[in-house]
Amino acid sequence: MTRPRSLAATLALAIAATTLAAFALVGVYVYASLERQVNTQDDLDIVLAARHTRRLAGELESLDAVRAHTERLTSQVLGNEALSMVVTDGQGDMLVRHNVTLAALDDARSAASAPLADAQLFAPNATPIPANDRITADQLVTWIAAGGTPMRGVVIEALLGDRTPIHIAIARNMRDRAALLDGYRDRLKLAGGLGALFALLLGYGLIRTALKPLRKIVDDTGRITVDKLDTRLDASRAPRELRALVDAQNAMLGRLQQAFSHLSQFSADLAHDLRTPLNNMRGATEVALARPRPADEYQALLESNLEEYDRLARMIDNVLFLARAEHPSFVTRQRAFDVRDELERIAEYFEGLADEAGSTLRVDGQGRLTADVELFRRAIGNLLANALRYTPAGGVITLAVDETPDAVRVVVANPGEPIDPALLPRIFDRFVRGDPARSGGAPGGTAGLGLAIVRSVMELHGGTAQVESDARGTRFVLTFNRPPAA
Repeated sequence: MTRPRSLAATLALAIAATTLAAFALVGVYVYASLERQVNTQDDLDIVLAARHTRRLAGELESLDAVRAHTERLTSQVLGNEALSMVVTDGQGDMLVRHNVTLAALDDARSAASAPLADAQLFAPNATPIPANDRITADQLVTWIAAGGTPMRGVVIEALLGDRTPIHIAIARNMRDRAALLDGYRDRLKLAGGLGALFALLLGYGLIRTALKPLRKIVDDTGRITVDKLDTRLDASRAPRELRALVDAQNAMLGRLQQAFSHLSQFSADLAHDLRTPLNNMRGATEVALARPRPADEYQALLESNLEEYDRLARMIDNVLFLARAEHPSFVTRQRAFDVRDELERIAEYFEGLADEAGSTLRVDGQGRLTADVELFRRAIGNLLANALRYTPAGGVITLAVDETPDAVRVVVANPGEPIDPALLPRIFDRFVRGDPARSGGAPGGTAGLGLAIVRSVMELHGGTAQVESDARGTRFVLTFNRPPAA
């Protein structure tokens, strides 16, 4: 099993990596700028020295004058230990040398694959620049001298006063510059590494501090148990970024509290409704067994018990239906049908009960609907049974359908006493009855689960169930929404 990564460590590493990348980019830029500046200055020194030396050579009349005025010719490189100079005649024989040992030339001569003049030994990769050409930094070359010393310089041709050509090689030892740049690069690397480490430690500490409110939310949530579902997290002390999380947690706790409250009430109501028929059967049976009785009394007892059995069976069936309907895997079998035809079939089924109650059933309207027919019949049957229970004798119960482009509405309306306004918001809850005694003795009683089943059926179809009740009577409106046209 993979161990989950720490959020603080992950963010700290990201900060450190970002810091290191920033240091690297800045370091590369600064290093490149310094290297370019140093090289530009060194190249300028070499070019100026070469130009001035060529001008001085032109003032000398002959090779003898060159030999006689060595210091004058090397004046541009004197005082700079990094600059070297070699002057040769047209045949390559050395006339002047400055800051170049004979041993170095001998080493270069022995390493050469062919005989070379002294100027070529000093600067093997350089091609002499003609006397009339301008000397620029682009003409400088770099090479590795004997002993591995990096050199950068130029070889130029100069004409003496008598038009005798000579070659002048001027170069700079780049070892100190390489050491300078290497040291600077190492310091940049060290600074980048230390900066990234500092950012890692500081970032980790700051993130840990910033996550303290989140850990407090976790701790406070962990202390909330089933018997403390009324506890809420303090959103006023949470950072602005976490308030949405705290509000969501509190909303979830509210839903859990409501669900547990409904579950407790459901359990209590279910126990009450199961106990009532059981107590009825037990009491009647005990009375019957108290003394010998004729056969017709025992038969009446069995008939009474059978009614209670039927009541228990309906209750269990309704509870099981509600449980299945709330499960995500519940699938409805929908098809298109004529709503009026179904309403007439349901009215015909309840016609006998309506006659016994002295009520009349009427079906109005036309419409077609795509829904689960069995669930539709169950919902309308529950509403009709409820209407028969509360409609006074002589009343007319109306089953009506109204079709619009957006929805199909089915209305079950009956006259009678209005529902208590305080009861209306909870009328579709489980085990809620219209009378305080919660009696289901009328035909078709559902132990307070009938309207809950109606709401579940409508939720399965994506519709709504509403109730209106006033002095004129009670109307239950079922709205089946149509899907939008493609």
